[in-house]
Amino acid sequence: MQYRPLGRTGLSVSAIGLGTMTWGRQNTEAEGHAQMDAALDRGINFWDTAEMYAIPPTADTYGKTEEVIGSWFQSRGKRDRVILASKIIGAPAGGFGWIRDGKSLLDRANLFAAVEASLSRLKTDYIDLYQIHWPDRVTNRFGVRTYQHKPQHDGVPIEETLAALAELVQAGKIRHVGLSNESPWGVMRYLRAAEDAGLPRVASIQNAYNLLNRTFENGLSEVALREDVGLLAYSPLAAGTLTGKYLNGAIPPGSRRALDHRPSRYATVNADAATEAYLDIARRHGLAPNQMAIAFTVQQPFVTSSLIGATTMETLISNIDSIDLTLSPEVMAEIDAVHNRMPDPCP
Repeated sequence: MQYRPLGRTGLSVSAIGLGTMTWGRQNTEAEGHAQMDAALDRGINFWDTAEMYAIPPTADTYGKTEEVIGSWFQSRGKRDRVILASKIIGAPAGGFGWIRDGKSLLDRANLFAAVEASLSRLKTDYIDLYQIHWPDRVTNRFGVRTYQHKPQHDGVPIEETLAALAELVQAGKIRHVGLSNESPWGVMRYLRAAEDAGLPRVASIQNAYNLLNRTFENGLSEVALREDVGLLAYSPLAAGTLTGKYLNGAIPPGSRRALDHRPSRYATVNADAATEAYLDIARRHGLAPNQMAIAFTVQQPFVTSSLIGATTMETLISNIDSIDLTLSPEVMAEIDAVHNRMPDPCP
């Protein structure tokens, strides 16, 4: 396993991190425990979760993933070997009425309530990296290409959110802070607020990044490298799309698309054509498509950790083993050629 600095925190996290959102819905508690055992045995020291998990989000699955992690900590006694990340939701524009009565904002009251609830479910006294799952304000995220300026919906000011997070750091309940589904403007505003007011500096940004969505490279990659706010790349397999299992409208039983009622951001007009082109590269070079896709993210200089997940142990191990794959200059050039023909079909 490779390890990389988590921003300027002094912590080092595995270049492949363990995504957890299937535990409590697609995976049982026992399966989640087995995945954590296997990941730790293979050198993965970074787990990423969220109060909203398991996915798809429902009142019945809310907090279930954190409970699975908590019972693993309780039974294994290995909390000190894991760098644990979790998240609080932003303004619940899409519903989530079961989370703090549907009134969750990134203010002090909600941050304190969310952290205390997560700590209880996780059965731990602290969270190493606490992330804003998405901003309160309107941004072009989750597949939306065009930014619509709606300052009347900005929600809680960034400075107020960061000040509350500073209190939680001082109380020892969280150690560091991070962002997710953020824009270059948002990251820089958090950094400026930290510098101006002596507040915690964001350590990372967790955005989607994969062969079908390289939009992080348009602005955020420079921020990541110049400001030491590395990317925690989620969906390196484009929610399984890059394996080819959803080609031609297929929806395998038990897959995420079969369970999630929401439209997939990876079911777009050009998704199949781009996916087939990447599968062809893997086939011609004798590479497993999942490992090629994950290795591509790991090789990027702005990536701190690529977050993988799986519903079966076989797939999990194969995903982890992608750390041993270094893509040749020839493969990288062919990948770029496809990207130039069909850029970001699934933003």
